[in-house]
Amino acid sequence: MLRIYEVVLAMAGDAAGIAEQIGRRDSDLARQLRRAMQSVALNTAEGAGNTGGHKRQRYQTALGSAREVLACIQVAQAMRYIGTVNAQVLDRMDHVIATLGRLVYRRAS
Repeated sequence: MLRIYEVVLAMAGDAAGIAEQIGRRDSDLARQLRRAMQSVALNTAEGAGNTGGHKRQRYQTALGSAREVLACIQVAQAMRYIGTVNAQVLDRMDHVIATLGRLVYRRAS
């Protein structure tokens, strides 16, 4: 399994706590965040078990979903559902996004 998968699981824990906070104000946005986070973890795991183009597709889907998780959090902040998010949490999300981006675009060439 990819080393990033452990970071993805930590990100899932972070996202769960944030989704709980968002859910108090907007259950639909919280549900969207949870679905996107599940997609990150499941597609990362699936990609690690695939080869060739299928691997890249799974990582690409995981990347899009990771960006969606971050966007859900940014929207929640913009709409004042939540306050400031811990910098370490955001750094972990950026790390996952950057790593998945490298996996997707390295294989595209």
